[in-house]
Amino acid sequence: MAIVLGPNRYGKAETRLVRVVRDGDTHALADFNVSVALSGDLAATHLTGDNAGVLPTDTMKNTVYAFAKKHGVGEPEEFGLLLARHFVATQPQVKTARVSIESFGWERLGPHSFARKGDYTRVATVLVSDEFEQVVSGVTGLVLLNSTASEFRGFPRDEYTTLPETTDRILATAVDARWRHLSASGDFAKSYPAALEALTSAFVNTYSASLQQTLFSMGSHVLSQRPEIAEVRLALPNKHHYLVDLSPFDLTNDNEVFIAGDRPYGLIEGTVTRDDAPPAAAEWYL
Repeated sequence: MAIVLGPNRYGKAETRLVRVVRDGDTHALADFNVSVALSGDLAATHLTGDNAGVLPTDTMKNTVYAFAKKHGVGEPEEFGLLLARHFVATQPQVKTARVSIESFGWERLGPHSFARKGDYTRVATVLVSDEFEQVVSGVTGLVLLNSTASEFRGFPRDEYTTLPETTDRILATAVDARWRHLSASGDFAKSYPAALEALTSAFVNTYSASLQQTLFSMGSHVLSQRPEIAEVRLALPNKHHYLVDLSPFDLTNDNEVFIAGDRPYGLIEGTVTRDDAPPAAAEWYL
């Protein structure tokens, strides 16, 4: 039996970067969490401890900060491409660079005052090699709720099924979505808010017979509205809301008072894609 080294990568995770753009008295703010991972001809360090091809992860961190000063940051997809292209171009042993960025939002309160937005986080992942460039945008922690226009019935039952059917329920989720771009040269400043709007409007306007149906509607609406996007992957936890029994207090609960459940929760995952879209250059995950 032979023992061999399988796929591997290494890098610097979660480099926190805040970049202030000072345009006179009015400032702009970018707040990123940047993770870099490199893969390629790196077998020697694993097998013999030879570090000749191992760019220090501290260098990756320093590159993030230096590039933020030299080039600015722009959209997270653009900054990720800038970094990934640099590592592939300057390190011959590196065949693929993956840069993942969380972009934290801030709301302007004045020329140089801001309040942190805590409702969701923008994310982006780029993969660059000599053969391909791939850009994935997305959002995580986008909490959405419909107080009606949702049902769940007609499901199979067995001896362990206790869930009653319902024709009127709260539908709530925390959207974790990623969408792959057809090109690495898109207008990400325009594409991102438009894709986000397509996701949320589909959630609002879909009468839901199941969260799976809502997932497909959300992904489909993004693809119908945004021709630059090839596919959408979604993970939708079902944030259960349980009707409170108020009968001990001689009160009727007409779908008005609920307990917001924490766990366990249903988790619905799926991919919606164009049937003519080219396949991904490299696998990507939520």
